[in-house]
Amino acid sequence: MVGMRAPSLYTHFPSRNAIIDAMFGQAWAECARALGAVGANQTMAPREWLHRSAREFFDFCVQDPVRNQLMNQRSVPGFVPSPESYAPSVSFMQHFTANMAVYGLTRAEDVDLYTAMIGGLIDAQLANDPGGDRWRRLLDRAVTMYADNVGL
Repeated sequence: MVGMRAPSLYTHFPSRNAIIDAMFGQAWAECARALGAVGANQTMAPREWLHRSAREFFDFCVQDPVRNQLMNQRSVPGFVPSPESYAPSVSFMQHFTANMAVYGLTRAEDVDLYTAMIGGLIDAQLANDPGGDRWRRLLDRAVTMYADNVGL
């Protein structure tokens, strides 16, 4: 899709929402590929894995703020991804949840807390220090507090 002019896009997609839908699915598929190497590793200590996965996801999201908005915020009024485009997001979260379980984090609220914490730091970084590292510098501290809280 790089280099296409707006009118030519509609020869490939029937509508604006279809374009957004394709971009949503592509963004989550790219995220899964980018973070694939962060999968659960029995030789990696739980805290090390939490820190690494947080840093990788944080960096992926902040390097493209528009993609992050599409993936993690409801920035397009009325847009709901199709089942096909939503599938990479669901698959990513299933994989992430399975990785958390490898380290003993099986409670849904523990996964939700980690997800909300990392997402909040990403949002704060993009809103308050785009291109900087103010909120990324807090990432390891936040993950350590989380690990302490869940008993790792």
